[in-house]
Amino acid sequence: MIKGEEILNYIPQRTPIVMIDTFFGLEDQDTSSTALTIAEDNLFVDKTTKKFQDSGIIEHIAQSCAMHVGYESVTRGEGIPLGFIGSVNKLTVNRLPVAGETLNTSIHFELRMGNIIQAGTEVHIGDEKIAECKMKLAIVDK
Repeated sequence: MIKGEEILNYIPQRTPIVMIDTFFGLEDQDTSSTALTIAEDNLFVDKTTKKFQDSGIIEHIAQSCAMHVGYESVTRGEGIPLGFIGSVNKLTVNRLPVAGETLNTSIHFELRMGNIIQAGTEVHIGDEKIAECKMKLAIVDK
């Protein structure tokens, strides 16, 4: 398990845009999981409602994918790769979480073709699935 500031050794993002705080490791070469406890001062938290916005959920998912790729690269002795969201498909957000709740996200790389990755993702709070999507990523610096 990797937590806190150590996450920065594997992803290109920096504070205040870091949207994961725990990496639980690889379950296999294509599957991993992360978490984020949403702070009240998070950039994606609406200051009035205290709800974490859907754009924050998407960024959290993207960084969960980046953590997986970054962990693989760093353990091979390579640098942290840079990537971009290519597309988000079949996004379902069942509810917006509020500050203080913890997102637990599972990532499964369904397709890797060169520098293109397609991931199936699910975001849970406890047993409740609050979001899911398919995300395509382009890794441009490996």
